[in-house]
Amino acid sequence: MKTTFSKPLFRHVTFRQLQIFEAVVRNASFTKAADELFLAQPTISLQMKKLAQVLGLPLIEQEGRDVRVTDAGQDLFAACQEVIRVFENLETQVADHKGLRRGKLRLGVVTTAKYIAPELLAAFGERYPGIQFAMKVSNRDEIIQRIQGNEDDLYVMGQVPDDEVEVEAIPFAPNPLAVMAQHGHPFARRPPPLPLAAIVEEPFLAREAGSGTRHAYLRLFAEKGLKPNIVMELGSNEAIKHSVASGLGISILSVHSLALEGAGGPIQILDVEGFPILRKWYLVRPRGKRLSLTAQKFLEFSIAQEDFITRRLVALWPDLSRYL
Repeated sequence: MKTTFSKPLFRHVTFRQLQIFEAVVRNASFTKAADELFLAQPTISLQMKKLAQVLGLPLIEQEGRDVRVTDAGQDLFAACQEVIRVFENLETQVADHKGLRRGKLRLGVVTTAKYIAPELLAAFGERYPGIQFAMKVSNRDEIIQRIQGNEDDLYVMGQVPDDEVEVEAIPFAPNPLAVMAQHGHPFARRPPPLPLAAIVEEPFLAREAGSGTRHAYLRLFAEKGLKPNIVMELGSNEAIKHSVASGLGISILSVHSLALEGAGGPIQILDVEGFPILRKWYLVRPRGKRLSLTAQKFLEFSIAQEDFITRRLVALWPDLSRYL
């Protein structure tokens, strides 16, 4: 049931109280909210108490160290987020009228996107040096939770959520997946393309459940009636890369993950039947969400970088030019 607040609310609630409440709920912690806002914890507690008194409804219930938000609190939290975004957008627009570039961008990215998102943010920051960034890196399941909670402005994902949450998704760059092995692996000496069936005989290093990359290649194996010989599950691409480079097995990763090592590093890409798996990077937002001016500019900027990103990928794996 939707909570309705009376008109006197506008005369008795301060913007600072709304900002404090939003920070407490988002962080699920009075202490973290105090640190974020540079306030003493007693000040946070006092303002939260005054806000609840003005509304005449409990907003938060503490169970030990846990913070539980009431139904009225959830309604207020959604309103707070919208109010804060409106003011941030207004600040950006006012700054633009003064010939400045200011604003804040909150970006949630899946783990593999950490190889592309920082470069986009850096390039965007060069064009708009007054922009502040906050980036949260998590696996796909956690990013979906953040979308459901409307915690960020935009999300970078390699697989668009289906039934989990209603979103709008805009593709902006290629994200091919390839089979990778230790440099000098015996497979590299066999005539290409390698049959997919040969891959399942090798020790295979997989991402943890919940990874979008894992979901994509397991679906391909399943379609062919094959099952990889998973000997280890790891929670990050970096851990998989180190393990592959050490000769513990082969894996399937985004070509973007080789950006730092380059084509001459300790890992090489194998030419395998059915690969690369051609995917896209998407900029995602909850359906119907109104973007701030900063987020809208970042969206447009990212789309314009597709050709540059494609050239970077081909430099890492020249054979990729046949597919992109």
